[in-house]
This record gives sequence, C-alpha cells and structure tokens, in this order.
Amino acid sequence: MRMRRIRNNKLLRKMTEETTLSVSDFIYPLFVVEGEDIKREIPSMPGVYHFSVDRLDDEIKELVALHIPAVILFGVVNHKDHVGSGAYDENGIVQEACRKIKALTDELVIITDVCMCEYTDHGHCGILDDKGMVDNDATIEYMAKIALSHAKAGSDVIAPSDMMDFRVAKIREVLDAGGFKDVPIMSYAAKFASSYYGPFRDAADSCPAFGDRKSYQMDFHNGDEALREIAQDLDEDADFIIVKPGLAYLDVLARAKDSFNTNFVTYNVSGEYTMIKNAIRDGVFKEDIIYENMIAMKRAGAKLIITYHAKELAKKMGGNE
Repeated sequence: MRMRRIRNNKLLRKMTEETTLSVSDFIYPLFVVEGEDIKREIPSMPGVYHFSVDRLDDEIKELVALHIPAVILFGVVNHKDHVGSGAYDENGIVQEACRKIKALTDELVIITDVCMCEYTDHGHCGILDDKGMVDNDATIEYMAKIALSHAKAGSDVIAPSDMMDFRVAKIREVLDAGGFKDVPIMSYAAKFASSYYGPFRDAADSCPAFGDRKSYQMDFHNGDEALREIAQDLDEDADFIIVKPGLAYLDVLARAKDSFNTNFVTYNVSGEYTMIKNAIRDGVFKEDIIYENMIAMKRAGAKLIITYHAKELAKKMGGNE
C-alpha cells in the first residue's frame, strides 16, 4: 500500500486526521493577587499577568469572546503564616475572584487550585510537624477546609495539587457533607517533582523556604508509581485526573490513558511555556510549534489541556469550538 496517496491531497489529509484540537479543550490559568488596579506582567512568563480582582473584567470578557471554556485560579497573597490561613479565608483572594467571575459571566467553568504552598510562610504544601516534615494527615484536614471554602465561593471544580495521600477522599467527604456533592474533583494525581515549575513558583511566590518537595511530589524516575497514584485517586472518587508536567511526561499520560477510562488533563506547565516562548522570540522555532505540542498532548490521551498558550491559540483558531 502506498501510504503517501492520502498525504498528497491537503483536503484528504485534513479529513483523515486522527487527532484534533478545539478551543473547548483549553483551560487557562489566572494568577490573582491582593491589591487594587494591578495588571502586571510576570517577568519569567512573557504574556502572562498578575491581576487584582478589580482588573479581571477585561480578561474574563476576552476569554469568553474567544470561547475558552474554563479557567484555573491561583491566589497570591501578601500575608502568609504557618497554617496558610489565607487559603481558607472566606474573603480570601481566590474566593473573591470566584465571586467576581460568577458576577461577570456564566460562560466560564471556574476551577480552583487547592494547595497551601502560596499561603504558608515556609512555602511547603502542607502543615509541618515538629521535625519540619509535611504532616500528611494534618494537611488533608486543611485541604478539605480550603476546598469547602472555594465551593462556597462558587468554584465549579476543585483541583487539589498538594499530592498528600487520601486527600481526594477527605475533600469528597467534606464537600458532600457541606452540600456540594455535585462539585467535581480534578485531582493532580500524577504530579512530579520537576524543574519545569520554576517560572510558576516565581509567579505564585511559592518557592519552599527550605528543602524541596520530593517527599510528597512524585519521583520523575517512576512511571508505574504514577499509575498507582491515579488508581488510588479514582478509587477515592476523583472525576478528572491531571498528569503534570506535560511534554516530558507524555509517556505517563499515554500509559494512564490505556489503563483507565476517565477524563485526563495534562498541564502544559510554566517552564515548558517559557522555553517555547523564548525560543520563538530568538528565532529558533516558528509559532507553529505551539499547536504541534498541543496535538502531541491530545494524541497521548489528554481530554483537556491546562495551558498559558490558550488565548494565543484560540485567536489563531478563530475562537471556534
């Protein structure tokens, strides 16, 4: 068989594409900061901004006009303490952003990242014990408290990113008891301890004050372990599974897709974004590489993609669903 027969015709190539990409596949990250009248570009992430709640209006209108269906919110606070109290404050920055977006539109799904690293004075993703280690069981109590506060503020989907054991079950229990049994959980089930997060940690002011996160985030040497993490979170009633980072972990995503029948999400993380943007700026690549990378993630098994490229891709794709 001559495999090139179909490739010779542009229309036939389009008709026989196995993998497609739609604007409705995108989730756009938003960094919301305390203060007023703030729209400030993040130096390590060209084209990505910090917004104060009062400056969200134009950004939300643009996302709706582009038909991007969802945002994921990250809060950046001025005051931090050892229990991350700003994370579960009813008037916290993410909670205020949820209410603001709900008042502006009903055409966006609001996903809220649930973690403590942006809110703790030590920068770790949980409560520390007397040895300076993150206490898993104490932390999940706080994670559930944060999740409930987000749901009360209008979050449509709760996305725990801390990588504590059993946090999905605890969050599900507390949401159900609080009257939010229909709020889904999008679990960062396979989140690796990666160097690709550098620009995000600058943007979220979430670098650990000491040590690293290797005692709770996954070892990047391991793939089988990721499947066990995913299986556990599905058993605990997660509705979506995130594999993070994206490009360097497509093998894990593909294996997971073959192993489980669920909705997979990949996070095209900050380091991947910044590398590509800088390479395009320097003439190493053309902008077409962004679309190619998205197709790679879809081909590997992603139903949805969290990406900082969402707006520029939506503009090139015409904002069509």
